[in-house]
Amino acid sequence: MALAADGEVFAWGYNNCGQVGSGSTANQPTPRKVTNCLHIKRVVGIACGQTSSMAVLDNGEVYGWGYNGNGQLGLGNNGNQLTPVRVAALHSVCVNQIVCGYAHTLALTDEGLLYAWGANTYGQLGTGNKNNLLSPAHIMVEKERVVEIAACHSTHTSAAKTQGGHVYMWGQCRGQSVILPHLTHFSCTDDVFACFATPAVSWRLLSVEQEDFLTVAESLKKEFDSPETADLKFRIDGKYIHVHKAVLKIRCEHFRSMFQSYWNEDMKEVIEIDQFSYPVYRAFLQYLYTDTVDLPPEDAIGLLDLATSYCENRLKKLCQHIIKRGITVENAFSLFSAAVRYDAEDLEEFCFKFCINHLTEVTQTAAFWHMDGPLLKEFIAKASKCGAFKN
Repeated sequence: MALAADGEVFAWGYNNCGQVGSGSTANQPTPRKVTNCLHIKRVVGIACGQTSSMAVLDNGEVYGWGYNGNGQLGLGNNGNQLTPVRVAALHSVCVNQIVCGYAHTLALTDEGLLYAWGANTYGQLGTGNKNNLLSPAHIMVEKERVVEIAACHSTHTSAAKTQGGHVYMWGQCRGQSVILPHLTHFSCTDDVFACFATPAVSWRLLSVEQEDFLTVAESLKKEFDSPETADLKFRIDGKYIHVHKAVLKIRCEHFRSMFQSYWNEDMKEVIEIDQFSYPVYRAFLQYLYTDTVDLPPEDAIGLLDLATSYCENRLKKLCQHIIKRGITVENAFSLFSAAVRYDAEDLEEFCFKFCINHLTEVTQTAAFWHMDGPLLKEFIAKASKCGAFKN
């Protein structure tokens, strides 16, 4: 299968079970657009099992077709499907990512919930037993929010990564059956398949380069907040951060303008910052050295404010990405409000869609009712145009 940039899906090849989605079991020698109920809908993710196919739409709906002997299509039965059929059991959630093992499927929702269904001979569903499931079941209920899931069509292994960076694995692991998600020492899901899957095939494309010296980027990262080489300090909330004027001038227009306004002899050795918190300002300065941001969603709002003030557009995008991965029913409307306030249009649209998908729960939160009148009216009017209040 192939996913086009415009959201269309093409399939070709062996078709004994209808996995091409053409409506027949005749092999397909050239790419053919998968239509039927996917017509005029935008697909954002695809996955292949051994003889089954899955797709997730931009509105969170999930469709499956092909072989269904183990229930891997999640339709509540084990009949094969020659054209895409919606997984009705997931109608109440909005799916962001979907992956397929040999004969099982995993789905991750926008709230970080994980669902599994299909074959379970090796415990690859993570339910604590080896019974196949014809419909999606919520797993890892007691764990923290899941941000990534992994499976490969050639294995019976499953893996997931949580918001805290913990990686779990289950299913067939070096010939053993692990029937519940097992916490590993790995930092990424790729390591699970490299070390425990049979065969050891990666679940996504990888690029591995061996480096035996520090690059410029690595050297800069190492010198952040280093008193030995720094020539400038920031003080925030009584704490110091050591930096290098040259790096700040090269990386940030705000600092370039600031330093140019000083004569060298007037340049302060310590600059006081009082409009931003220490974690936020430290994350910003560290970003100038590393191009990365490591903050929880709540602090990312403050960093988004800083990025807007300093006209750092790329940093704004990184903040929006962090906030998207941390959105919940409880904080969704607060994040929507912040997106409007900081003119982050992409984040605003994302938060709005999340609120619409979980409208009943969101409207019962304190953040919704504490919102100022004009924004609340604007949200309700926009939601009404989307048909959110229709029966």
